[in-house]
Amino acid sequence: MKIAFIDIQNFRKLKRCRVEFSDTKTVFVGANNSGKTSAMDALMVFLKKSRRKDLSTTDFTLSNWRGINKIAKDWIESQKPDDLNLSSEAWYSYAPSIDVWLHVEDNEIHYVSHIIPTLDWSGGKLGVRLVFEPKNLEELYKAYKSAFEAAKNTSESRENGTSLKLWPQSMRDFLEKELHRHFTVNAYILDPSKSTKEITQNLPANSEPIDGDPFDGLFKIDIINAQRGFSDPNSGDGGLNNDRRLSTQLRGYFDTHLNPSELPDVSDLDALEAIDTARKAFDAKLKESFKASIGELEGLNYPGFSDPKIEISSKVDPLEGLNHDSAIQFNVQRGDSSADEISLCLPEKYNGLGYQNLISMIFNLIRFRDEWMQVGKAGKRNDSNDDFIEPLHIVLIEEPEAHLHAQVQQVFIKKAYDVLRNNKDLGKNTHFSTQLVISTHSSHIAHEIDFISLRYFKRKPATDVNDVPCAEVVNLSSVFGKKDDATAKFATRYLKTTHCDLFFADAAILIEGPAERMLVPYFICKNFPELDRCYISLLEISGSHAHRLRPLIETLGLLTLVITDLDSLKKEQVTDEKTGKTKPKISKILPEKGKNYETGNDTIKSWVPEEKDLDKVLETGPDNKVKGGIVRVAYQYQIDLKFNGTEVSAIPYTFEDAVVLSNVDLFKEKSSSTGLLKKMVDAVNLPSVQEACHKMFEDLSQNSKKAEMALELLYTSEPGEMSPPQYIAEGLKWLEERLLHRNADYILQEDTEIKGAQNEQ
Repeated sequence: MKIAFIDIQNFRKLKRCRVEFSDTKTVFVGANNSGKTSAMDALMVFLKKSRRKDLSTTDFTLSNWRGINKIAKDWIESQKPDDLNLSSEAWYSYAPSIDVWLHVEDNEIHYVSHIIPTLDWSGGKLGVRLVFEPKNLEELYKAYKSAFEAAKNTSESRENGTSLKLWPQSMRDFLEKELHRHFTVNAYILDPSKSTKEITQNLPANSEPIDGDPFDGLFKIDIINAQRGFSDPNSGDGGLNNDRRLSTQLRGYFDTHLNPSELPDVSDLDALEAIDTARKAFDAKLKESFKASIGELEGLNYPGFSDPKIEISSKVDPLEGLNHDSAIQFNVQRGDSSADEISLCLPEKYNGLGYQNLISMIFNLIRFRDEWMQVGKAGKRNDSNDDFIEPLHIVLIEEPEAHLHAQVQQVFIKKAYDVLRNNKDLGKNTHFSTQLVISTHSSHIAHEIDFISLRYFKRKPATDVNDVPCAEVVNLSSVFGKKDDATAKFATRYLKTTHCDLFFADAAILIEGPAERMLVPYFICKNFPELDRCYISLLEISGSHAHRLRPLIETLGLLTLVITDLDSLKKEQVTDEKTGKTKPKISKILPEKGKNYETGNDTIKSWVPEEKDLDKVLETGPDNKVKGGIVRVAYQYQIDLKFNGTEVSAIPYTFEDAVVLSNVDLFKEKSSSTGLLKKMVDAVNLPSVQEACHKMFEDLSQNSKKAEMALELLYTSEPGEMSPPQYIAEGLKWLEERLLHRNADYILQEDTEIKGAQNEQ
């Protein structure tokens, strides 16, 4: 049994989205504020019964309060009881809910008999909807109307009225205080025949909730929350408590699974005998040691004839033996050491925090697993009739990087699932399943996960004044088509080398080489302050390969600027001197118009603007350099500049000469330069711009050290001195404007109760 997928509706910014689960590990990735935490919290509060009390009005999708408040307003304004809409169906479009779809094997039907919808069901998927909805609509109506009218009458009873707004002003205001008195989580069985539809199915009219919790006996849920510190409301929940020391973890594990004093069996007798022997020996020593002191008390005529006699008796509790700072020590020597070398051991508080947390988290996973499998005394505590083990273990870990240093994040993600399955009754045993769900901002963790396990949370901006930004989830398992496809192989391998920053960025900039990698961030920092505040992922990938990331970028909907080069080519027919036959020859050439040149750049030819004729490429306007509203290409084109006091025009060949032509005066002053930079300086000191362009083309066509030139520019130029090439400035300006537009929230001004909670989601 496994969870196949979940559908989340009306929970914070997850208005309606589907999250597919992999069989083992599912990892939520995405930029900040994209909905990953909302999805994890939805799983926690709906699937774990003890967390349902944490549901609050801020968990409702903000734009839904308009409809909810209207229901309440209609209640107040209704003049006839028959006109009241007290049906549950009116709330289904607004109430937070989660649909859980299980894949159930034929031999597991006995687990799910209570949620099988009809006798015709023949296996496959089963669905249950958990809805946070009013317990009794009639009672909610009466309570709200009574409170609303009381506040209204009180305000009107004052002669001149009052500007004070008394509670409640709206249904949202009312539920801020009365939510859990009137709302509860109900469960409904879904129709399996509609499970594959993209839009979540509607419940039949007059649907009745099922009794009890549908997942009792099916799931064991364990949680490790992120530790955000300060006022994080969830920081105290889950297995990883505020005290992450291994000694604390061991004490809890010992008390649950190993303590020989509780429910002893034959294997515990040796330990109990040793404890009793130690206690008797210690009591005898105490009695002898305190004999003189107690004798002094007896000299004070106490104890008297009728007074109780003082006896000293110790208690040896093995659990207390772990309750001190040095209970756990780390041996700083390699290999074994004897008791005489204890000075080379240090208490655990002296170990690095990152490794303390790694040890603590792994030990939590061990504890989760052993509690599920009822290892040791945990199994003996259950009655003989209560030794049932749930067929599915779900472990939710929120942002493990909040606990772990970068160096150990990859270690954790590699080992976590194996730890959860490390039991003789688990392993590859299909009778008991484990699904690990992780949300993360860490590229180190995403780096270790196959694409098949990644779920990308994509931001969707508000579409009108009655909407709010929301999110949808992309399953990356099939984004490149077949796994063995050449494009899929390249993209996967490339992203592995870049630590998957793409999955967490607000936008991406694809660049050609190391010179751009160093100078483009400089241009952003000095010229585009709004862009500099965003999380931009710069990926160094040449123009001949950038288009291979097209399926991923378009699937993610990620704003992307591709900064690339014209790569102008001259095609001609030449005669072979030996054979006398003509054959085609392709050579790099300085770009010029009207020469029938072509571009050799695959991104320009096959992605945007999808042109190969160089003249058409050069004439392409800004609007036609954008594809689908999310991808823009920036490449060299003809620019106007002042050269030796004369207004001239030129077409740069590559990034480096474009920088030079955009900063001619600056380069003229760098007379003491070396290497490629000196060659560029020599070029701009030639009499004409044509000569300068030809010399730069020849120098750059050789195997020049472009990265060294960029480093020397950064070293010798003051901040703000160097201007970005025009084509790059235009591209960065487009990206900045698009990001500002995407971050806009469209909410009507009069909806103050909605706007006030806008930042809570």
